[in-house]
Amino acid sequence: MTDVLRRGRASLAFSFFAQGVAFALLVTRIPAIQDRYGVSDALLPAFLAAVPVLAGVGSVSTEQLVKRIPPSRVLRWAQPVVLLALLGVGAGDSMVELGVSLAAFGLAVGALDASMNMLGVSLQRAYGRSIMLSFHAVFSLGGIVGASLAWVGAHWHLALWVSYLPVVLVLLPAALVGSRWYVDTRDQEDGSGAGAGAADEKAGGGGQGPAFKLLLPLCLVMCFAYIGDSTVSNWSAKYLKDVLGSSEQLATVPYNVYMVTTLVGRAIGDLGVRRFGAVAVVRCGALVAAVGFAVVAVAPGAWVGMLGFTLLGLGLCVLVPQTFAAAGRLFPGASDAAVARLNVFNYVGFLVGSPLVGALGDLWSYRGAMLVPMVLVLVTLVYARSFETQPDRYGGGHERPRTADVGRGSNGL
Repeated sequence: MTDVLRRGRASLAFSFFAQGVAFALLVTRIPAIQDRYGVSDALLPAFLAAVPVLAGVGSVSTEQLVKRIPPSRVLRWAQPVVLLALLGVGAGDSMVELGVSLAAFGLAVGALDASMNMLGVSLQRAYGRSIMLSFHAVFSLGGIVGASLAWVGAHWHLALWVSYLPVVLVLLPAALVGSRWYVDTRDQEDGSGAGAGAADEKAGGGGQGPAFKLLLPLCLVMCFAYIGDSTVSNWSAKYLKDVLGSSEQLATVPYNVYMVTTLVGRAIGDLGVRRFGAVAVVRCGALVAAVGFAVVAVAPGAWVGMLGFTLLGLGLCVLVPQTFAAAGRLFPGASDAAVARLNVFNYVGFLVGSPLVGALGDLWSYRGAMLVPMVLVLVTLVYARSFETQPDRYGGGHERPRTADVGRGSNGL
């Protein structure tokens, strides 16, 4: 494997890490943000919903941008905007400043998520083996670091800007320096825009992007995975405390356990894909996640409930990275467009998941509400064949030779 690819992989992994830190610092300090700006409980959902909506806009816009400039350039400038917008959230004084900062954060996050995964998919193709899960493992690690830093800030009653400024001062220049080694690998089918269009037309897109009917199964899996993820992040503490009768302190544990098991599952997940294939790993992940939701729904007490959330981390963690990877294999000549469109369903799932469980919990019961994401995750089994690794088959003794024409790096672009 060339040094260019190794440096490209390391620099992209750092971008995933920085994004994990920034996102965790935002979402874990929402109560402090609400207090700083005096945002009412009635208005808060509108602010929170605006971020994923704008992120979807940013992702769709990135699909158009990468037709003219490489994804590495989009990522190079989107990441600093995300970090500066985070600092803006912490340093502003008025509701208008909060709205502008969150809008910038949302748009930049959409571009960042899309371009990061575009580069990850193309690097995996160049490597000829599964590496996508490792990038998302680093994102999970960043989330744990960010949540820990947020805890420190809350524990010491630090102002938001005081908590955010050191992080931005460290991550922003490091991300800019690391961006020198991003790699835009050429598409191995052809390496040209014309080849992408031909492959796209062959896939049923008529040269206008990947055919939606072929991408739809992956979009649904992405959406269902994020409904499951948002269920854990938004409702695990309340579920343990209000339904299973745990203490308030113990109720904070399930999400931390979920993040750790997500990191562990993704750290070893690529080995599973190489050994057993993507379809088997996705099926196993869906089944484990479904069992996790079932355990949570029937748990007699807090400790059994935490076992369920642990299983959820191990199961859900493989679905999103493998969905992006499958899109790259399904549309080898139009993977950037496929990733950008697929990424939108990340935000759809995030928007739907929390309100869905909350509404069902109020109308029915929170135990019953946990069965809904369980069923949705099981639907993944119906679409498992969409993750088939042929012709780029990573695993089961069918890895491609680990050489590739990577074209130019992003230096000087």
